[in-house]
Amino acid sequence: MEPVPTAAEQDPGTTLTLLEPGDGSGLVRRTVLPGGLRVVTEAMPGVRSAAFGIAATTGSRDEDSEHAGSAHFLEHLLFKGTRERGAMEISALLDGVGADHNAYTTREHTAYYAKVLDRDLPLAIDVVSDMLANSVLDPAEVETERGVILEEIAMYEDEPGDLVDDVFVRHAYGDTPLGRPILGTNESIEALPRDRIFEQYQDAYVPGELVVAAAGSLDHDAVVEQVRGYFAAASERAGDARPAAPRVGGGPVEVYSGTTLLSRDTEQAHLIMGCEGLSRTDPRWYALRVLGSALGGGMSSRLFQEVREKRGLAYAVHAYHSSYADTGLFQVYAGCLPDKIDEVVGVCRDELAKAAATGLTEEELVRAKGQIKGSWVLGSEGTNARMGRLTVHELAYPRHFSLDDDLALFDAVTADDVAEVAADVLGRPRTLAVIGPYDEGRVF
Repeated sequence: MEPVPTAAEQDPGTTLTLLEPGDGSGLVRRTVLPGGLRVVTEAMPGVRSAAFGIAATTGSRDEDSEHAGSAHFLEHLLFKGTRERGAMEISALLDGVGADHNAYTTREHTAYYAKVLDRDLPLAIDVVSDMLANSVLDPAEVETERGVILEEIAMYEDEPGDLVDDVFVRHAYGDTPLGRPILGTNESIEALPRDRIFEQYQDAYVPGELVVAAAGSLDHDAVVEQVRGYFAAASERAGDARPAAPRVGGGPVEVYSGTTLLSRDTEQAHLIMGCEGLSRTDPRWYALRVLGSALGGGMSSRLFQEVREKRGLAYAVHAYHSSYADTGLFQVYAGCLPDKIDEVVGVCRDELAKAAATGLTEEELVRAKGQIKGSWVLGSEGTNARMGRLTVHELAYPRHFSLDDDLALFDAVTADDVAEVAADVLGRPRTLAVIGPYDEGRVF
């Protein structure tokens, strides 16, 4: 079908069909309400569940230093009470119908969701919409959650396999909003007053900056009408505001190379080696994803075979790519005994250099594409996954893609495409982050 306008180009009060059934998706429709609030749904015949979510276009990279950590802080606080409900009632209502409910914050958006039986979808819409539209940000709850978030940071810092990713990103992007931890730091959370959090709520949780997404056994018009009621007052205040445009592109982002070390008394050393990657809308993204799968996406991948199977140097080793609107990072992770890390780094460097020089074999290309396509479809069959997919498409891409669209783009990747992107990306200056029991002056 022909490309349809983005929400920012769509007239308020209208409904568009974004994807027709039969092309790897259910019926996907979007309605833009007055004030810029958009509602996107995918009707999935034959399922008994429905997932409903609301996402704000703001993530941690949108914070200045005075608001650092506020996007994630709000993720906690919106569960803590509205003008009509307390925190216990919110939890009890969702738990009482067996809902899978939670929230998450990324560098580029924040989302809240509940997956329920289809008969309980009106309740999920009611509770989640109330949380976002009518939160009171009670001062007492702010202080309680401040302690909870500090505990969350402490828990995260006790997991070096997770923490090394933050260390890597912080070094790669420096002291910029993109390089700062999503959770904030102990210092920023302790210093963050309620007024700053409330400013973030007022700026980010307005109709034009919100995406409502739902997938499963549902009726689009019924979802639209119920949502409309919760945001009527906010939409009236917003006047003729239009939806935010997709977050695409932006200015150049500097990526720093070199080595950074966090000395910890750990049994294992944890390392990430990587370099600047591609933005999520770069047409070479599909080829880079295939390259990543062949290098470190499974037990048959080059790195798994060379590092673990042939040499026994590490239990875990894998490659992955993180994409943003204007940049990305290609990364290789390994966890190994401290006295093995020099050898692990050497093997990884050699394999990346080989891939940069010669690309992939035809066998590797076919296997990597098959692995990606299988996991892509299997990971997209649930209503939660489809709701999340709608959200990301609205926030981050000029149009919606069906599953068949994505599979066709992976199928179209050639060995020459992979060789070209490997030579470019893997030839870029590298960053190495290591957590382990080493002196600060250690050089790899």
